[in-house]
Amino acid sequence: MPRYSPLHEKHRALGAKLADFGGWDMPIEYPATTGGGVVNEHIAVREHVGLFDVSHLGKAEVIGEGALDFLNEALTNDLTKITDGQAQYTMLCDQITGGVVDDLIAYRKSANEFLLVPNAANTAEVVRRLQAGIGSRKISIVDCHEKYGVLALQGPDASKVLDKLGISIDLSYMAFQIANIKDVEVIICRTGYTGEHGFEILPTWSDTPKIWDVLSEEIMNFGGRVCGLGARDTLRTEMGYPLHGHELSLEITPVQANSGWAVGWKKESFWGREVLFNEREIGPKRILRGLRLIDKGIPRLGMLVQVNGNRAGIVTSGTFSPSLKCGIALALLEPEIQIGSRVSIDVRGKLLEAEVVKPPFVESRVK
Repeated sequence: MPRYSPLHEKHRALGAKLADFGGWDMPIEYPATTGGGVVNEHIAVREHVGLFDVSHLGKAEVIGEGALDFLNEALTNDLTKITDGQAQYTMLCDQITGGVVDDLIAYRKSANEFLLVPNAANTAEVVRRLQAGIGSRKISIVDCHEKYGVLALQGPDASKVLDKLGISIDLSYMAFQIANIKDVEVIICRTGYTGEHGFEILPTWSDTPKIWDVLSEEIMNFGGRVCGLGARDTLRTEMGYPLHGHELSLEITPVQANSGWAVGWKKESFWGREVLFNEREIGPKRILRGLRLIDKGIPRLGMLVQVNGNRAGIVTSGTFSPSLKCGIALALLEPEIQIGSRVSIDVRGKLLEAEVVKPPFVESRVK
């Protein structure tokens, strides 16, 4: 049985096209007859503002003395580099293979209290592995998937929407604070998955419909739209952001995914450290690159990449870029293939030429 967002009935009432995301029935796009559709929603975020329901994302609370030290020994990034009220992108890797169990955001409330936001499908496994690693520590790790909803307010006019609602927010990127929207307490974070200036807002599960109504009405004053996860995917692909199950997985390490920037290499320990150090030292057998199509066509997951008729890699994510008006892809390629070189993508039996590029495909405006 699918699980449902606290906004499920609102999405249905709006005529959203729904599909499974990690076991959750979530909106892909809203009807073109009302101005929706993936391209229109994508452009609204790039030019104005969009509102996403991403309540399917996981939530887990890690509470107890020594929580900071424990998480820092488990997760890849260095949690000592952030202070209370800041968040950090990080990964949980398999201790033996170095493959990525999940990538997640860690919100530091204090040294003894963290909120983790993993991907929907991986939440239970993240919690299970962390619980198994606690040992004798007096730390509580609780899956609180349905304690909070998550709304993503993204786009250059995101701050204007909050200002219009009388909410004064002065947060640096990856910081968060408690605020009130129409007398409802929420956590507001300067985070997102679109490459635009924006916020992720966490009300309680039961308060999520009220906050959605307030925000979805206000964004209309700024040329905004409610957006589905289809636009979220095209936006994140333009930025080169990885999606677990595509660019990261138990078979794809942070080194292969070009995500070594989210690894605290100077830390004494984190799960998978030894194997990842060795892989970085000798060089990965494949590396994540961007591909921008020169020929017309749309690359998709699993399509083969060739050089001179020989297999050179595989597409992990591919789409039409509404911003660039061409096909783009992320692909795991042989490490010898350099930025600026040309490759071919086998799109349903037709070889299409593409240039190897370093993401993002469009300028990041998160800060």
